Amino acid sequence: MEMNISVSGTGSCNLLQKTKDSIDELSFWAWSDLLVALKHYQDSPRTANSSGIIEKCLDSLVGRLAMASEVTPCASTSSPDSSGLRISFNTRSTQSSNKGLFRATWWFEDLSALSPNLIEMLVKSMVSRGYNHVIVSGFLFYYQKSKFYTASSDEKREVLEIVIDMLYTLDPSSISCKSLFGVLRPVLRSNISKSCRNKLESMIGSQLDQATIDNLLIPSYGRSYLYDVNLVLRFLKAFLREGGSELSPIRMKKVASLIDLYITEVAPDRCLKSSKFSALVMVLPDSARDSWDELYHAMDIYLEVHTGLSEEEKMKICGGLNYKKLSSEACMHLSQNTKFPSTSAVQALISQQWKLKNLLEGMHNAKHYTDFTAKEDRGREQVVVYNEKLRAQLQGMQWRVMELEKVCKKMQNQMAKIMKAKVLTHSDARPLPRLCS
Repeated sequence: MEMNISVSGTGSCNLLQKTKDSIDELSFWAWSDLLVALKHYQDSPRTANSSGIIEKCLDSLVGRLAMASEVTPCASTSSPDSSGLRISFNTRSTQSSNKGLFRATWWFEDLSALSPNLIEMLVKSMVSRGYNHVIVSGFLFYYQKSKFYTASSDEKREVLEIVIDMLYTLDPSSISCKSLFGVLRPVLRSNISKSCRNKLESMIGSQLDQATIDNLLIPSYGRSYLYDVNLVLRFLKAFLREGGSELSPIRMKKVASLIDLYITEVAPDRCLKSSKFSALVMVLPDSARDSWDELYHAMDIYLEVHTGLSEEEKMKICGGLNYKKLSSEACMHLSQNTKFPSTSAVQALISQQWKLKNLLEGMHNAKHYTDFTAKEDRGREQVVVYNEKLRAQLQGMQWRVMELEKVCKKMQNQMAKIMKAKVLTHSDARPLPRLCS
């Protein structure tokens, strides 16, 4: 391949020139011939690149793939049985979908034999031609799995880095969050570059609202604590960073609900530092949660397991707790929970008083509106019926207020005991009930 005119003596005997002439006829080559050429030249890319053979072969392949949705090349070396993607169904509609899937992915197995460097060139060419990003991402995941069966550690690292780099160039909406977590597992066990690891974490973080609790319970390899809390914190920061001001309240609440479950799962870990626990609690804005009951439950578990915490550490853990978003049951439990700082009990009682005051004001306003309406529209039968129903509701509210006043009086007595006590009892509070369905 390195023979030139100076070596051969005449251009007619120049092997390289003859090869270039043959390359000009690439459009007439069979699919299998293109694959054979690429597999041969990937072993000596320096010589092939000097003549542009690899680029021309890849361009020819991509050009044919662009027509895959219309006509499936009959020269493929793959068959439906060997593609690894065939699924048997009974209905005509699912058979049609299966045929459509095969029409778009028949080439996966053929091209999975190429080296990572050629895959990088192939994907860049496909992206530049506007090829379907969903199909490209599907091929990259397929390529990573197929290569891992026989690859060495170094080869696996190279494959992972190429796959992650190429996925990062695609439209995020074309990439499955579940598939990204599938790539994350081997990444955690390999020594890939920091930039690739950051790209993968950024892609996962941007889709964190699509993750599940099982996805996040990632073991902490080589560390004392059970789960990799630092990794989840990086996911959360990426979620907030990638979404920016465009994050919808629905996505924020989904992530908050997911993280509350995660915090509850990791709270019993005796090796989890209070600083990491507090970071998980505080990382999301307060607006992401409508209720803090689940977080209070997690805090109670954490304080029960970590009995040696100082008062200052407890204060930091409880510092982000929004007492106004705690249910009455949670506030009542907190007011008697000796695992928490005494100031937390006082805050819970104050929050209950505030809720009671608002309820009383709301009842007073509703009663005033009812009296006014009755005077103005006494002659209308429909309004009379409405007022009767409203009065019945007000009677129910009055009964509720009386009950709340009794509860408030008990809570005030409890607060007085807490403030007057010189030494807090260290006996455990009664078991915490589940506050969320």
